[in-house]
Amino acid sequence: MHDLVRTPDHVRTADGRRLRVECAGDPDGAPVFLLHGMPGSRVGPRPRSMFLYHRGARLISYDRPGYGGSDRRPGRRVVDVVEDVEVVADALGLDRFAVVGRSGGAPHALACAALLPHRVTRAAALVTLAPQDAEGLDWFAGMAPHNVREFRQVLTDPRGFVAKLIPRSAAIRSDPARLLDELRGDLTAEDRLIVSDTGIRSMLLRNYHEALRTSPYGWIDDALALTGPWGFDPARIQVPVLLWHAGKDVFTPSAHSSWLADRIPRAVAVCEPAAAHFAAIRALPDVLGWLLAATGPPVASAV
Repeated sequence: MHDLVRTPDHVRTADGRRLRVECAGDPDGAPVFLLHGMPGSRVGPRPRSMFLYHRGARLISYDRPGYGGSDRRPGRRVVDVVEDVEVVADALGLDRFAVVGRSGGAPHALACAALLPHRVTRAAALVTLAPQDAEGLDWFAGMAPHNVREFRQVLTDPRGFVAKLIPRSAAIRSDPARLLDELRGDLTAEDRLIVSDTGIRSMLLRNYHEALRTSPYGWIDDALALTGPWGFDPARIQVPVLLWHAGKDVFTPSAHSSWLADRIPRAVAVCEPAAAHFAAIRALPDVLGWLLAATGPPVASAV
């Protein structure tokens, strides 16, 4: 069992790191972990609490290491998320739970599905990337030039990437709208409508500010982890998986999701051909419905 120190808003891992946690919805509801994007935090976009109450859902989010209120874990891989999710689940007394990840959080959700078949009931990956070394996939095809440049630099000049991202993240921290402004040229008309919605825009700006509030290293370590070896084989996933993607996504092209769908046994693949990247925010309520279809009330475990 993990060595934990519990407080209302954070847990500590066996190696002493702090993980900042936030729960929403029904405290007695079926537990679902929501793994945020890149850059992102525990306060990222999610359904309203009243919706979660009506669905009988307890939504659990936490800041990945280096983001928000969570301590950095240098050199982390995608698979390392599994230990942290278990720490949080144990601290909350949860035995079984569902997990969903959006964008940069989606591969982390798949890692939980792969390594925690005894605990994860169902998993969903929304607008996910595939592994960078995915055989037979042109990883950069269909990706916006801005993303191609950034990911190529992560792969070929990681020190240069870090040196550039540190001042950029500081500027976004002081004015989170800068990030949406940077992305605007790559957004489809639908995505522009979504991110201009007052409620969604407010959530995104709060999310980006909290993500970068203490350091740029959550973002840096996410980029390195997502483009490096993930540490698990998606083909070994045995729990039910939903892959949701958007046909017009230029940040995580739909071919990535299709590649994973061909390899994850019995995966359910849903592609919205006219949708783009940020449509995953609006898809989340329906995805939660699918996740909860197989979950019962939370079962407490001895801690």
